[in-house]
Amino acid sequence: MIMKVPYYVPWITDNDRRNVQKSLKQRWLTDGPFLDKFENKFRQYIDVKFSSGVGSATQALHLSMRALGLSPGDEVIVPTFTFASTANAVLYCGAKPILTDVDSETFNISPKEIVKNITKKTKAIIVVHYGGQSCDMNEILSIGKKYKLKVIEDCAHALGSTFKNKKCGSIGLTGCFSFYPTKIITTGEGGMVTTNDKSILNKVNNLKSQGMSIQAKERETKAVWKYDIIDLGYNYRLDEIRSSLGLSQLNRVTEINQKRIRIAQKYNKLIKKINGLSIPIKKSDRNHIYHLYTIKVEKEYPITRDELFANLFKKGIGTSVQYYPLHLMSLYQQTYKNKKHGFPVANELKDKILCLPIYAQMTDKAIQYVVSNLK
Repeated sequence: MIMKVPYYVPWITDNDRRNVQKSLKQRWLTDGPFLDKFENKFRQYIDVKFSSGVGSATQALHLSMRALGLSPGDEVIVPTFTFASTANAVLYCGAKPILTDVDSETFNISPKEIVKNITKKTKAIIVVHYGGQSCDMNEILSIGKKYKLKVIEDCAHALGSTFKNKKCGSIGLTGCFSFYPTKIITTGEGGMVTTNDKSILNKVNNLKSQGMSIQAKERETKAVWKYDIIDLGYNYRLDEIRSSLGLSQLNRVTEINQKRIRIAQKYNKLIKKINGLSIPIKKSDRNHIYHLYTIKVEKEYPITRDELFANLFKKGIGTSVQYYPLHLMSLYQQTYKNKKHGFPVANELKDKILCLPIYAQMTDKAIQYVVSNLK
């Protein structure tokens, strides 16, 4: 099937390609100048003191959990309406993700449900800024302060999202970003950890390079060869090739988000006229960059969500369902014997939501084609 309107198309420019070519002419293909420049520019964009490039957002979350010192028996509150990596990062540390229901309007984790799930074993809260709209960070930070819990931001959807004019990724203890091909900017695979805590940065940098006491770039400035392994680390580095692509893309992140917002506004205008389809809700105290454009297929619509998904596919239109709740996935059912009930919002959303195509280079003609088939 040739897709007339794919779900997503990455925007790779000639300048992106030139930057990648430059990175291939270096002696160092890892831990070189492109990574330094990318980390520094990213730090400035998010308005934090520190950032560290890693291989994926999953790795960023895992390193954040390790930096917190999670151990078996600890619990971390996680939204059930998210991708598996959010909860998997907790499992990697031997801790337990406590799946939590979400808000019916924003699809973000519900502060009221967070409070219900706090126990003596709770060590942290991971929030996911769903679709590019921030969680209610004031309320969640207040909960964290009251119960002495660290707040980690899963910002995979949220590069450029703000809460009360503060960038997502600068609000919690760490921000964890994704540069997967469908994300706001891409490096193919890649991610970033942001923080204002120097000790967290040091821990992340050590762990992402096998727990070595001396990093490769230090050997360029010091006449030393001896190193020590001071912690159980990983190979979670972001190489120069991907860093060069990320640096080039980051130069136009504002333009990318503006294009996505304009596409969403056009969708809003056209889809709100269709009976039985609900458009995304945007809260007044935060922006929305529309990493996802998620509609709800209500009972008034003539066919079900699954039927609509199939019909659009036949017409060459790519869509996605993000997400099927984690509490219904086999791993969490079998390992933790999670109840299928107790998540009324997520259980309702799983049968209603549909994510429509949205990408920076999407044309008006493509938008019209999608909407005409929704009608």
